[in-house]
Amino acid sequence: MIKLAIIYYSQTGHNLQMAKWAKEAAEELNCEVRVRKVHEYKEVTEENDNPGWQKTRELEKDIKEATLDDIEWADAILFSTATRFGNMAFQLKAFLDSTGSLWGKGKTVNKVVSAMSTAQNVNGGVESAIQEIYRSMMHWGAIIVPIGYADKSVFDQGGNPYGASGNATFTSFTNEVEPAVKFQTKRLVQIAEKIAK
Repeated sequence: MIKLAIIYYSQTGHNLQMAKWAKEAAEELNCEVRVRKVHEYKEVTEENDNPGWQKTRELEKDIKEATLDDIEWADAILFSTATRFGNMAFQLKAFLDSTGSLWGKGKTVNKVVSAMSTAQNVNGGVESAIQEIYRSMMHWGAIIVPIGYADKSVFDQGGNPYGASGNATFTSFTNEVEPAVKFQTKRLVQIAEKIAK
Protein backbone atom coordinates (compact mmCIF):
# COMPACT_ATOMS: atom_id res chain seq x y z
CA MET A 1 0.00 0.00 0.00
CA ILE A 2 1.39 3.38 -1.05
CA LYS A 3 1.70 6.01 1.66
CA LEU A 4 0.81 9.45 0.29
CA ALA A 5 1.43 12.75 2.07
CA ILE A 6 -0.56 15.69 0.72
CA ILE A 7 1.18 18.82 1.97
CA TYR A 8 -0.37 22.18 1.19
CA TYR A 9 -0.56 25.87 1.94
CA SER A 10 -3.94 27.55 1.49
CA GLN A 11 -4.73 31.22 2.03
CA THR A 12 -8.45 31.23 1.34
CA GLY A 13 -9.35 27.56 1.11
CA HIS A 14 -8.66 26.71 -2.53
CA ASN A 15 -5.59 24.56 -1.95
CA LEU A 16 -7.35 23.00 1.02
CA GLN A 17 -10.15 21.98 -1.35
CA MET A 18 -7.65 20.61 -3.85
CA ALA A 19 -6.02 18.61 -1.06
CA LYS A 20 -9.42 17.14 -0.15
CA TRP A 21 -10.07 16.13 -3.77
CA ALA A 22 -6.62 14.56 -3.93
CA LYS A 23 -7.31 12.59 -0.74
CA GLU A 24 -10.56 11.25 -2.22
CA ALA A 25 -8.75 10.11 -5.37
CA ALA A 26 -5.93 8.46 -3.44
CA GLU A 27 -8.30 6.61 -1.15
CA GLU A 28 -10.05 5.18 -4.23
CA LEU A 29 -6.71 3.48 -4.93
CA ASN A 30 -6.48 2.21 -1.32
CA CYS A 31 -3.64 4.51 -0.31
CA GLU A 32 -2.79 5.42 3.23
CA VAL A 33 -3.11 9.21 3.17
CA ARG A 34 -1.96 12.04 5.40
CA VAL A 35 -3.24 15.55 4.64
CA ARG A 36 -0.99 18.15 6.25
CA LYS A 37 -0.93 21.95 6.20
CA VAL A 38 2.30 23.88 6.51
CA HIS A 39 2.80 26.32 9.35
CA GLU A 40 1.05 29.67 9.09
CA TYR A 41 2.86 32.63 10.58
CA LYS A 42 1.26 34.84 13.20
CA GLU A 43 2.52 38.00 11.53
CA VAL A 44 0.64 37.08 8.35
CA THR A 45 -2.70 36.42 10.01
CA GLU A 46 -2.48 39.51 12.22
CA GLU A 47 -1.88 41.79 9.25
CA ASN A 48 -4.47 40.22 6.95
CA ASP A 49 -8.04 41.48 6.87
CA ASN A 50 -9.21 39.04 4.20
CA PRO A 51 -12.23 37.22 5.71
CA GLY A 52 -11.45 34.17 3.55
CA TRP A 53 -8.13 33.77 5.32
CA GLN A 54 -9.72 33.57 8.75
CA LYS A 55 -12.46 31.27 7.46
CA THR A 56 -9.82 28.89 6.11
CA ARG A 57 -8.02 28.81 9.46
CA GLU A 58 -11.32 27.63 10.97
CA LEU A 59 -11.91 25.00 8.24
CA GLU A 60 -8.47 23.49 8.71
CA LYS A 61 -8.25 23.70 12.50
CA ASP A 62 -8.27 19.90 12.84
CA ILE A 63 -5.61 19.32 10.17
CA LYS A 64 -2.15 18.66 11.59
CA GLU A 65 0.88 20.69 10.56
CA ALA A 66 3.39 18.99 8.31
CA THR A 67 6.54 17.67 9.96
CA LEU A 68 9.72 16.01 8.73
CA ASP A 69 8.22 12.70 9.87
CA ASP A 70 5.54 13.07 7.19
CA ILE A 71 8.24 13.36 4.52
CA GLU A 72 10.16 10.37 5.83
CA TRP A 73 6.96 8.30 6.18
CA ALA A 74 5.65 8.92 2.66
CA ASP A 75 6.37 6.97 -0.50
CA ALA A 76 4.75 9.76 -2.53
CA ILE A 77 4.17 13.43 -1.79
CA LEU A 78 1.74 15.83 -3.44
CA PHE A 79 2.38 19.51 -2.76
CA SER A 80 -0.20 22.25 -3.31
CA THR A 81 0.39 25.97 -2.90
CA ALA A 82 -1.09 29.37 -3.44
CA THR A 83 1.04 31.44 -5.83
CA ARG A 84 2.99 34.45 -4.59
CA PHE A 85 4.52 36.67 -7.28
CA GLY A 86 5.11 33.66 -9.51
CA ASN A 87 6.59 31.55 -6.74
CA MET A 88 5.33 29.11 -4.15
CA ALA A 89 4.02 30.73 -0.98
CA PHE A 90 6.80 31.40 1.51
CA GLN A 91 5.05 29.20 4.08
CA LEU A 92 5.63 26.13 1.88
CA LYS A 93 9.14 27.31 0.97
CA ALA A 94 9.98 27.60 4.68
CA PHE A 95 8.81 24.04 5.22
CA LEU A 96 10.88 22.75 2.29
CA ASP A 97 13.89 24.67 3.58
CA SER A 98 13.52 22.84 6.89
CA THR A 99 14.08 19.43 5.27
CA GLY A 100 17.86 19.77 5.09
CA SER A 101 18.48 17.20 7.83
CA LEU A 102 16.49 14.57 5.92
CA TRP A 103 18.20 15.54 2.68
CA GLY A 104 21.60 15.25 4.35
CA LYS A 105 20.81 11.66 5.39
CA GLY A 106 19.59 10.75 1.90
CA LYS A 107 16.01 10.32 3.07
CA THR A 108 14.48 12.47 0.34
CA VAL A 109 16.03 10.45 -2.48
CA ASN A 110 13.52 8.61 -4.68
CA LYS A 111 10.46 10.12 -3.05
CA VAL A 112 7.85 10.29 -5.82
CA VAL A 113 6.48 13.83 -5.95
CA SER A 114 4.05 16.04 -7.81
CA ALA A 115 2.73 19.58 -7.30
CA MET A 116 -0.34 21.75 -7.82
CA SER A 117 -1.02 25.46 -7.50
CA THR A 118 -3.64 28.20 -7.53
CA ALA A 119 -3.69 31.86 -8.49
CA GLN A 120 -6.33 34.53 -8.81
CA ASN A 121 -6.10 34.66 -12.59
CA VAL A 122 -5.08 32.54 -15.57
CA ASN A 123 -1.61 34.09 -15.91
CA GLY A 124 -0.98 34.42 -12.18
CA GLY A 125 2.17 32.32 -12.04
CA VAL A 126 0.81 28.82 -11.38
CA GLU A 127 3.28 27.20 -13.78
CA SER A 128 6.34 28.92 -12.33
CA ALA A 129 5.19 28.21 -8.75
CA ILE A 130 5.00 24.49 -9.55
CA GLN A 131 8.38 24.62 -11.29
CA GLU A 132 9.87 26.22 -8.16
CA ILE A 133 8.69 23.22 -6.15
CA TYR A 134 10.13 20.85 -8.75
CA ARG A 135 13.49 22.63 -8.61
CA SER A 136 13.67 21.88 -4.90
CA MET A 137 12.68 18.28 -5.62
CA MET A 138 15.59 17.93 -8.02
CA HIS A 139 17.90 18.78 -5.15
CA TRP A 140 16.11 16.20 -3.01
CA GLY A 141 16.84 13.54 -5.61
CA ALA A 142 13.10 12.95 -5.87
CA ILE A 143 11.27 11.45 -8.84
CA ILE A 144 9.04 14.16 -10.30
CA VAL A 145 5.68 13.19 -11.78
CA PRO A 146 4.05 16.09 -13.65
CA ILE A 147 0.44 15.85 -14.74
CA GLY A 148 1.55 16.04 -18.39
CA TYR A 149 -0.88 16.09 -21.28
CA ALA A 150 -1.97 12.62 -20.26
CA ASP A 151 -5.71 13.20 -19.83
CA LYS A 152 -8.50 15.39 -21.22
CA SER A 153 -8.92 16.99 -17.79
CA VAL A 154 -5.55 18.72 -18.24
CA PHE A 155 -6.89 20.65 -21.23
CA ASP A 156 -10.22 21.33 -19.53
CA GLN A 157 -8.47 22.98 -16.57
CA GLY A 158 -6.39 25.23 -18.81
CA GLY A 159 -3.61 23.09 -20.24
CA ASN A 160 -0.89 23.38 -17.58
CA PRO A 161 1.30 20.26 -18.04
CA TYR A 162 3.24 20.77 -14.80
CA GLY A 163 0.37 20.22 -12.37
CA ALA A 164 -3.28 20.88 -11.71
CA SER A 165 -3.85 24.59 -11.39
CA GLY A 166 -6.90 26.40 -10.12
CA ASN A 167 -8.04 29.89 -11.08
CA ALA A 168 -9.27 31.02 -7.69
CA THR A 169 -12.09 33.44 -7.03
CA PHE A 170 -13.17 34.56 -3.56
CA THR A 171 -15.56 31.64 -3.33
CA SER A 172 -14.64 28.97 -5.89
CA PHE A 173 -12.72 28.32 -9.13
CA THR A 174 -13.33 29.73 -12.60
CA ASN A 175 -11.92 26.61 -14.25
CA GLU A 176 -12.72 22.90 -14.09
CA VAL A 177 -9.88 21.80 -11.82
CA GLU A 178 -11.32 18.92 -9.73
CA PRO A 179 -10.97 16.22 -12.44
CA ALA A 180 -7.38 17.32 -13.10
CA VAL A 181 -6.52 17.12 -9.39
CA LYS A 182 -7.95 13.62 -9.16
CA PHE A 183 -6.22 12.49 -12.34
CA GLN A 184 -2.88 13.87 -11.19
CA THR A 185 -3.20 12.21 -7.79
CA LYS A 186 -3.99 8.82 -9.31
CA ARG A 187 -1.13 9.17 -11.79
CA LEU A 188 1.25 9.97 -8.92
CA VAL A 189 0.09 6.97 -6.89
CA GLN A 190 0.20 4.58 -9.85
CA ILE A 191 3.76 5.59 -10.71
CA ALA A 192 4.78 5.31 -7.06
CA GLU A 193 3.35 1.77 -7.08
CA LYS A 194 5.41 0.85 -10.14
CA ILE A 195 8.56 2.23 -8.55
CA ALA A 196 7.84 0.42 -5.29
CA LYS A 197 7.69 -2.88 -7.18
